Amino acid sequence: MKKSLVLTVAGFAFVFVFTTISAVSQTGQKGREKVLRPNVILIMADDLGYGETGCFGQKIISTPNIDRLAREGMRFTDFYAASPVCAPSRCGMLTGRNMGHAYIRDNAEVGEWDSFMGQMPLKDSTFTLGTLMQQAGYKTACIGKWGLGGPGSSGIPSRQGFHYFYGYLCQRQAHNYYPSYLWRNEEKISLENPVFSSHQKFQGNAANIASYKKFQGNVYSQDLITEEASQFIREHRDSAFFLYLTYNLPHLALQVPDTYLDIYKWTLIDKPYSGYSGYLPCAYPHATYAAMIAALDDYVGKVLASVKDAGLDSNTLILLTSDNGATFQVGGADPSFFRSNGILKAYKGSLHEGGIRVPMVARWPGMIKTGKVSGLPCASWDFMSTFADLTGISLSSDQDGISILPELLGFKGQKKHDYLYWEYPGRGGAMAVRMGDWKGVWKNVTSEPYRRVELYNLKTDTGELHNIAKDHPEKVKQIMEYMGKRTTAEVPEWNFIGKKFIKNLAPDTKGH
Repeated sequence: MKKSLVLTVAGFAFVFVFTTISAVSQTGQKGREKVLRPNVILIMADDLGYGETGCFGQKIISTPNIDRLAREGMRFTDFYAASPVCAPSRCGMLTGRNMGHAYIRDNAEVGEWDSFMGQMPLKDSTFTLGTLMQQAGYKTACIGKWGLGGPGSSGIPSRQGFHYFYGYLCQRQAHNYYPSYLWRNEEKISLENPVFSSHQKFQGNAANIASYKKFQGNVYSQDLITEEASQFIREHRDSAFFLYLTYNLPHLALQVPDTYLDIYKWTLIDKPYSGYSGYLPCAYPHATYAAMIAALDDYVGKVLASVKDAGLDSNTLILLTSDNGATFQVGGADPSFFRSNGILKAYKGSLHEGGIRVPMVARWPGMIKTGKVSGLPCASWDFMSTFADLTGISLSSDQDGISILPELLGFKGQKKHDYLYWEYPGRGGAMAVRMGDWKGVWKNVTSEPYRRVELYNLKTDTGELHNIAKDHPEKVKQIMEYMGKRTTAEVPEWNFIGKKFIKNLAPDTKGH
């Protein structure tokens, strides 16, 4: 059954046709009426915490451009990444699957550390957001950090729905913001930077601030990524495009050009970091971290300016989010100082809220009402269904997402998830479910197999401070049933718990 809605924006009538997503495999948009095809820019930050932008409560670091996106569009307070770490989070988002069904469920490195051969690759011709948008007639580009397949593998962007790629294929190489090369499609592009490891300890006189300059280079990769993004926008101003713009920032190591560092160097004064807990030494760790987020914000402003200069403001949907929560206290980072995750519990790598709840803002002038705030619980794997709804592409039935387009545009009939699911094989194995306001977390499943599920009410306890499992055994039981719906991962090590074990494990009634 089709339902047409006519909207008037800036004097023009646009007809949107919303069709129920069928269980038929992707067939394109034959027979579907569609007048407007908005450009879509999906900006993915790396390890940007829930509380690291002004619009989400940050008090120390200024982020006027990201705040502007929220002010001129919609801010989502209950948006989640697919995973608490990089590669699986990107896999879940790009394929529309949660971690109970995704192909890649943890970071899986290929080759020796400094070989930069990439991570476990997506299978050849996986159906991704890029594939969907290509089927809808869009020109597609991934610019920035990839992390889903190294050089020559089945996972490179050109085999995963992207006409153009520029950036890092391997996320280990992305630990250095001054790499000796980047990739343009399948061609290695040399840069005028010296070769040095992104993980080393300081040697010499730590008080000599000038000595830390050797951990910088001549060409900052994020400048190049922004320039490539702006060029892609200019070159495709007359055709619908999808730009997946994925910055390294503010992932470690602590590196930033002096133009950004000088903003905070004289106000955020602390001790140099020597590299003792990984990544690179840094003379001004607090100031550098703040400057890296300021740089990200500046790049977002430059992308916004490119869209405006191309005359595409009213026909471009821009979304910004992060691949997981803020980094934990390693590599010179100090998330407690910046309250990087706000009141949320834990950091990257955890299935508590601080590891998976992330900022998300969306802007589409004239279509998304300004200053809106949504509390809809949703996740990055919902982008697949949302973009399908936006473009008229039919999806197969093996998707875990819902379309959030009605929420974005203010229409009635927004569907809600029965539950959201996460799992993470690392750190002893963990699983989590959110259903409504209830959140269940099962930690250390492998190392402590009889540890019980913790239960929290996020409406009254967003910080997950009070485990109330003993008071609601029926909720715990329901959460465990949802956990049992996971499918077997293709990597044996990722199957840290079996369905039978979950089914037979009685809910905790003692609050352990």
